[in-house]
Amino acid sequence: MTPTPRRAPRTAARGAAAPSIRDVAAAAGVSYQTVSRVLNESPRVRPETRTAVLAAIESLGFRPSRTARALSLGRARAITVVTSNTILYGYAATLQGLEEAARADGMAMGIRVVESAEPAEVKQTVDHVADASAGGVVVIAFDPLGVAVLEALPEQVPAVAAAEPAAPDRGRVAIALDERRAAADATRHLLGLGHRTVHHVAIPSEGEGAVPGGRLAGWRDALRAAGAGIPEPIGCGWDIRSAYAAGQRLAAAPDVTAILCGNDDIAQGVRRALYDAGKDVPGDVSIVGFDDIPGSAYWTPALTTVRMDFAGLGRACFHAAVAELTGGPQPAPALTPPALVLRESTAPPPRHH
Repeated sequence: MTPTPRRAPRTAARGAAAPSIRDVAAAAGVSYQTVSRVLNESPRVRPETRTAVLAAIESLGFRPSRTARALSLGRARAITVVTSNTILYGYAATLQGLEEAARADGMAMGIRVVESAEPAEVKQTVDHVADASAGGVVVIAFDPLGVAVLEALPEQVPAVAAAEPAAPDRGRVAIALDERRAAADATRHLLGLGHRTVHHVAIPSEGEGAVPGGRLAGWRDALRAAGAGIPEPIGCGWDIRSAYAAGQRLAAAPDVTAILCGNDDIAQGVRRALYDAGKDVPGDVSIVGFDDIPGSAYWTPALTTVRMDFAGLGRACFHAAVAELTGGPQPAPALTPPALVLRESTAPPPRHH
């Protein structure tokens, strides 16, 4: 739950101040704006000027930091958030935290929605946030669309990621909630009630071709540690209709007594499918959700779920992005760890099992 460590700046010589972009400009006999254009590979630089600037960079041992390059471009004191979704609870609650932090800081915040991972759409989004008016950038990289934008961002754009915990290091500050441990805790709870194994309905970002996320990995961790069978996870879309279809498959299997759902919306669809199949929750089948969406405590039965601090994640990403934009030290993210909330939807398996 900590940001990716920042590398310490390199200096040209021990005890000497690191050369600045203005030092390079003076050595090359050009403006610092021209040096910025060379650093950003702008085509609007004459070949002989580019050669002179590169020679000055090499001579001085200049190593431009991401922040220095961003400030040299005069980026606005603002935050732009890139997301593929503004409606799903995890995304919306993260946006809420970002907006609250920006408002408290008196900083403007914009939102850019990326609608597909098609190269043209990704390029259009990257071009938008690469503009100096975008300020610092927060990419909600919960899914392949956000990841595609994150990977395509120019190095000089000051950006941080709200990331999946299993995401590889992409050289950016990345903040994540420990979903893996939370999913393992939820699975262990079901096993501790006496269920022989736990089935899993996975969210789309953990489906085929995606990096295995914390929820799927934690579920597997707990089953493996307990020596329990590991059923094939069932994938579904973000819509409740597909979750209902997944629930129908599980309701038709007589050996299914416990289900960990990838989020609470999925749990709602699965619960309805079990009800329509004549299965009692939790008498016949126990269900655990994920996210603790508003209202889950008032279902019948009230849903056992994992509470996630998405708003805290948003606030942490805002402060990290401001630090990247201004060159300040990275703050330690203040996050409430995910926690299992026990309610009425889980119980020991029926006796005949």
